[in-house]
Amino acid sequence: MAYDETLAERVRGSLAGHTGIDERRMFGGLAFMLGGNMCCRVTEHGLMVRVGPDGYEDALAQPHAGVMDLTGRPMRGWVLVQMEGVEPDDALAQWVARGAEFTRTLPAK
Repeated sequence: MAYDETLAERVRGSLAGHTGIDERRMFGGLAFMLGGNMCCRVTEHGLMVRVGPDGYEDALAQPHAGVMDLTGRPMRGWVLVQMEGVEPDDALAQWVARGAEFTRTLPAK
């Protein structure tokens, strides 16, 4: 398993009030989809969150958040929040809500 199952279970709890949620294993992690679009992904290092281009700089300024880089190029609009940044449940809930809020603005697939 290449992702943190405890964190995945906590993300499930944070998304419990949302509709149109699907889970998919991809890229060695567990992705949470809303309306067919990836909202966030649990990895072995933390939580990858889709914040969108307008929320990117603000998200990067938050504690324990950094550039998401899977291919050698930063993925603008996505951040990786280290485990320390999602340890308290309220911090995790805020990050998941941020990802869900942006993802809900995208057309459903």
